[in-house]
Amino acid sequence: MSDLIKYTVIQSEYQASGESCLLDYLEKKELVVHFHCRDGYCGACRTVLIDGQVDYPNLPLAFVRKGEILPCCCHPTSDLTIEAEPK
Repeated sequence: MSDLIKYTVIQSEYQASGESCLLDYLEKKELVVHFHCRDGYCGACRTVLIDGQVDYPNLPLAFVRKGEILPCCCHPTSDLTIEAEPK
């Protein structure tokens, strides 16, 4: 397993990408994000949020602890710093 890194998502770059969710964007940036459902049901994509804010257009059903996000169903509303795993 690779070492985790801090990764910064620039909100304006995310918006310009046209991706439908943060998970799609992170995959295009060649970061490993484990997932199963892509809809906020399972919580497999749970990611540590170090700094920043996200919005959930539809509230996820999976449990999300404080300081975590579900990239499969959220959008950044500010620049984000997250823990990530490079490919």
